[in-house]
Amino acid sequence: MPKKVALIRGDGTGPDLVKAMLTVLHATETETEFIQCDAGEEWWQQHGGQTLIPEETWNILNTVDACFKGPTTTPWTPGSPKSVAVSIRQRFNLYANVRPVKTFKGHVSPLGEVDFVCVREATEGMYSGLEHRLTNDVAISVRKITRQSSEKVTEYAFKEAERRGWTKVVAINKGNILKETDGLFMEAVHSVAGRHPHVKLEESFIDNCSQQLVKNPQIYNQSVLLSTNLFMDIISEEASGLIGSIGTIYSANIGDKYAMFEPAHGSTPKYKGQDKVDPVATILSGAWMLGYLGEHEASDAIFQATREVIEEGIVTTYDLGGTAKTSEMTKAIATRVRKILK
Repeated sequence: MPKKVALIRGDGTGPDLVKAMLTVLHATETETEFIQCDAGEEWWQQHGGQTLIPEETWNILNTVDACFKGPTTTPWTPGSPKSVAVSIRQRFNLYANVRPVKTFKGHVSPLGEVDFVCVREATEGMYSGLEHRLTNDVAISVRKITRQSSEKVTEYAFKEAERRGWTKVVAINKGNILKETDGLFMEAVHSVAGRHPHVKLEESFIDNCSQQLVKNPQIYNQSVLLSTNLFMDIISEEASGLIGSIGTIYSANIGDKYAMFEPAHGSTPKYKGQDKVDPVATILSGAWMLGYLGEHEASDAIFQATREVIEEGIVTTYDLGGTAKTSEMTKAIATRVRKILK
């Protein structure tokens, strides 16, 4: 029986990128059924309310096997709704936001080749939404850390290292300052690490890790970097610069029984409809989703085709040093996928 996916096209460049992703996925002749649903700032501007996700979309999300979310815009004004991604992560307890960071051949940055995975606790921390305006001049935000979520995301990080044959997890924190919240997080990390004796646990303060990423990033190669929500959001964004463009960073939000896949970058509204932006992160997020749903041959073919197109450097978008349009690079990848699967 074909798997079903809730498809959120998103805002800004989101619809164009999701169209590109579908073009490549359909090149594999996937049997997955995509059910389009609304969410994001553009929907909210038309309908208003306290959420960026309509009830009809929640009903679809509750009945499918996975969700694919194109880039969405989050309003930033006080009192506006929380982001689409945060809402879905929290509703389905998608505690592990995972972003692989690996150099493409022919696109090595001045800082050299890198290959590591960022694992971010995705349901709490500074994204818990526990904020209050105490007075006109004073506002506070509560950084919620729980042992349960910390242990779950740590278990995922160690199993990811084992799955890849790697032997190191780096737990990034600021426990010398945030003694209770990061103290609890690190207690959970150490309790889980003891169950994985063949993977070494290394600790790093967030400020030192940030420096090392732009000084000596190879020390993190073949490692899983693990941290709390805001810290790893920033670290993974910094890490994307090491492979040339966040337009190539794909990601998944994984829980025990459900997952949401999305490119790591935003919606870049200024490029909407210009057929300009890099489709790779969206395409590879879709490929990862096919693998999650059991279509491993199709998933592997998309990853291989994308790598080959990027490494050849003939049909790539501007951020990868080329002049191709989104649609042209998409077509090149889809054509290569068909050739691989033929």
